[in-house]
Amino acid sequence: MSATLAYDALVADTKATLLRIATDFTPAVFASSLAAEDMVLTDLILRSKLPIVIFTLETGRLHIETVEMLDKIRQTYGYDVTPYRPDQAAVNYYVATEGPDAFYNSVEMRKECCRIRKVEPLNRALAGNKAWITGQRRAQSTTRNALDIEENDAAHGMTKFNPLANWSEEDVWHYIRSNDVPYNPLHDQGFPSIGCQPCTRAIQPGEDIRAGRWWWETPESKECGLHVVDGKLVRIQPA
Repeated sequence: MSATLAYDALVADTKATLLRIATDFTPAVFASSLAAEDMVLTDLILRSKLPIVIFTLETGRLHIETVEMLDKIRQTYGYDVTPYRPDQAAVNYYVATEGPDAFYNSVEMRKECCRIRKVEPLNRALAGNKAWITGQRRAQSTTRNALDIEENDAAHGMTKFNPLANWSEEDVWHYIRSNDVPYNPLHDQGFPSIGCQPCTRAIQPGEDIRAGRWWWETPESKECGLHVVDGKLVRIQPA
């Protein structure tokens, strides 16, 4: 199979997965980080007018370029992404007792910050839904190399889908450029993976694409908790 045919089949399979989610797993939601992979899924969902709600976790520490993606999506697709924000009292307590940048001090403090700013809002966003969708890919990091397109998320009592699990970095950017999809300008400044501003840096040539996320930690700890249950990644094979 030629590279073009393989790519076309990949896109077709992803569209079929999204249609199946919209048909068989309603209500379903898509958790968008507003990064490149998630803009591919945003485009696929909105172009097909699928009844899948798109939300994002507005942590309060995002780059301005990331926050501005909400306006770009509105201007391009006429769609308002739903922002979920952390509980302000919990944020204030963390900052007052540990300091605004305590996440640099230990993995535990970093994960507590992620719990407050990401995990708790995620739980609210997922409540009442049958399935949720992410933009995770196997090639992104060592913690994701066993990723399945469909997983049982026992922690949230629903099915979790990673429609881009077997997409490469090249596939993602080919789709974006071929379909004129808006994307975060930080990607053009050496940021292949984008999270909160103080926890993300540009990478150097030859580095892993997620090397800029929590760069002061070991690769094995580089997850924020959104895809972790009891300290382990959720990788339950579908029935």
